[in-house]
Amino acid sequence: MTTRQLREIPTTFAKYFSLLLGCFIALVPLVVVFLASLKSADEYKTTAVFAPPANWFNFDNYVTAFTRGNMLQGFLNTTVILVISVAATIIIGSMAAYVLDRFDFGMKKVILFLFLLATLVPGVTTQVATFQVVNFFGLFNTRWAAILLFMGTDIISIYIFIQFLKGIPKELDEAALMDGASYFTIYTRIILPLLKPAIATVVIIKGVAIYNEFYIPFLYMPKKALGVVSTALFKFKGPYGTQWEIISAGIVIAIIPTLIIFLSLQKYIYNGFTSGATK
Repeated sequence: MTTRQLREIPTTFAKYFSLLLGCFIALVPLVVVFLASLKSADEYKTTAVFAPPANWFNFDNYVTAFTRGNMLQGFLNTTVILVISVAATIIIGSMAAYVLDRFDFGMKKVILFLFLLATLVPGVTTQVATFQVVNFFGLFNTRWAAILLFMGTDIISIYIFIQFLKGIPKELDEAALMDGASYFTIYTRIILPLLKPAIATVVIIKGVAIYNEFYIPFLYMPKKALGVVSTALFKFKGPYGTQWEIISAGIVIAIIPTLIIFLSLQKYIYNGFTSGATK
């Protein structure tokens, strides 16, 4: 073994140790939740956190969480809100990025500054005014309240699209204009197809954010029939006790779709971030 290889041993050890530590920290909460979901109420109260359940096939908590928690309705409402919000975010975000990157106009720098400023303002500080606007338009206790809020609060997606657009040569636009194409045709036929990696990145990031969002559905859609996945299990928590074993089962049910999607599309997440960072 050479001197250089000996010097690299501490660095290699530290690298793999940090990776293993990160995996351990990420997996511990999932293991605790999974074990709790298979325990009865008495067993959960009397056993240790990492103690295995007495019956590994005890799925009563899952049945209770799915039925009493109205998780089927929650998945339906979440899907409707997620699909419409993500589709609108892609259209609005890519159009805004196309205009900001390809056209020069007087207020361009001001608009970019305002977009940056909007990302720095905590959303909770504007909730009173936002709630009044939503209520004024009669959208309170409707799916459109969450949909419009998710559509209009995603400046990050615009910046992702802008970064990708910087890597698309403007000569393509000029060649299309010389062939008689309109700006809308250039956007739909040239720009949008070339933004597929960015679109995949935005779909994953925005989709996970909407799926996990609790505050907006809880505040703007309190009606029972409008419950989403993130609020479906809130009914199992009350002033006289919390049924953590049932909540844990519901958490496992809610994790499964995102886990499958993430494992299926993880290469698009990594490629999207790296491509957007280098272009």
